[in-house]
Amino acid sequence: MNKRSAGLDPYDFLDVDSLLDTEEREIRDTVRRFVRERVLPEIGDWYERGVFPREIAKELGSLGLLGMHLDGYGCAGTNAVSYGLACLEVEAGDSGLRSFVSVQGSLAMFPIRAYGSEEQRETWLPRMAAGEAIGCFGLTEPDSGSDPGSMRTTARRDGSDWVLNGTKMWITNGGIADVAVVWARAEEGVRGFVVPTDTPGFSTRDVHGKLSMRASVTSELVMEDVRLPGDAVLPGVVGLKGPLSCLNEARFGILFGAAGAARACYEAAVEYSLSRTQFGKPVAGFQLVQRKLAEMAVSVNRSTLLAVHLGRLKDAGRLVPAQVSFGKLDNVRQALDVAREARGCLGANGITLEYPVIRHMTNLESVSTYEGTHEIHTLVLGEAITGMPAYR
Repeated sequence: MNKRSAGLDPYDFLDVDSLLDTEEREIRDTVRRFVRERVLPEIGDWYERGVFPREIAKELGSLGLLGMHLDGYGCAGTNAVSYGLACLEVEAGDSGLRSFVSVQGSLAMFPIRAYGSEEQRETWLPRMAAGEAIGCFGLTEPDSGSDPGSMRTTARRDGSDWVLNGTKMWITNGGIADVAVVWARAEEGVRGFVVPTDTPGFSTRDVHGKLSMRASVTSELVMEDVRLPGDAVLPGVVGLKGPLSCLNEARFGILFGAAGAARACYEAAVEYSLSRTQFGKPVAGFQLVQRKLAEMAVSVNRSTLLAVHLGRLKDAGRLVPAQVSFGKLDNVRQALDVAREARGCLGANGITLEYPVIRHMTNLESVSTYEGTHEIHTLVLGEAITGMPAYR
């Protein structure tokens, strides 16, 4: 008997859908429809040309996706699972688009909401939620990636002002941002600053020649005696706790998003193998192809189930950073494995932009690196297990 005719959904093998409530399904379906109708017809061209269409920011804002897990100031205030599902569906379209959503909501809006002054919140959050203002997050530096504590960017007081000097690198949205949340070393410790990008002394240079995340803007931020008023500092946090808490928020979206990229590759492999005929029958009928499809199905469904579980923990206030590292580590690893298997199923067609697989595969190489490399998250888990940090 054909199992597909028996009600088993090959794309939701474990019936994860039954774990979602009505509102979560509606949000997921709305985002999935937007991606299908607005993103998928264009993403191959955006990727090939290496562009991020700025107008899509307002479209994402009109759907309520920007800072959707935050309360007030024009934000939707959804639960964590809904935010995660939105990230999953957006990344099923493209990792670059999900990266924009993550940076805007979790890296730029979140610190303003969590640590900013009321004036900072009212000035920026409503515009950012609507996609009218774009934000970026300045933490990584040319010589300071996995070790943010070694940052060289400085903030010194000059009367009632602050003066920033330094360089940030690999900054998503940097070249199109209206505001940057920049982290710098001050006398009392690491501080965050809300920096309008038209401030004198602030400049950006986009990174070109990328073969991954091409439908995403990646930039260098340069600050040369950037003078800011005293109230530009985020008053609610001092130390690395500030930027690290933001990264934890973003990683939560990534662990969902990776499951979406994996699902898109798996779906492409199933559809292609059912339509591609060799030796007189669809290649889906051969044992080795079915092994590939079965392994991909297990990875995709397991990753999605893990993501929803971690989302429930977050909504219950019980999610800890090491669990987020668990999800980011394994879901991105599984997604890369799925993408590579799917590429094999599609043969030569798998390297063209007619299909989504090679695009997802190259994007996921970046996803594996940013917001904590595979190695760093491995050490996070090692410390959680043993109580012994092994980073140095």
